[in-house]
Amino acid sequence: MSVSEKDVRHIAKLARLALTDEEIKLYGGQLGAILEYIEQLNSLDTASVPPTAHTLGMENVLRSDEPRPCVKREAIIANFPQREFDLLKVKKVIE
Repeated sequence: MSVSEKDVRHIAKLARLALTDEEIKLYGGQLGAILEYIEQLNSLDTASVPPTAHTLGMENVLRSDEPRPCVKREAIIANFPQREFDLLKVKKVIE
């Protein structure tokens, strides 16, 4: 499948890429080859292939989300560089 120069320029504009004429010809050929490969993949019968999120069968290795004790409020407040009562004092950012 061939990709026209106009299509490549449009894609480049959407991606906010400034391409030279040589790059447009190069990328047009590459995009055409990618689309041809996708057409080959579309011709395969995948009805018996189960959908997968990852091809390697990885599992979630993160810990379970369970409540834990929090750091004491006083310990956090003690680390404030500037404070007023129990509040963190910051410079005014709105005029």
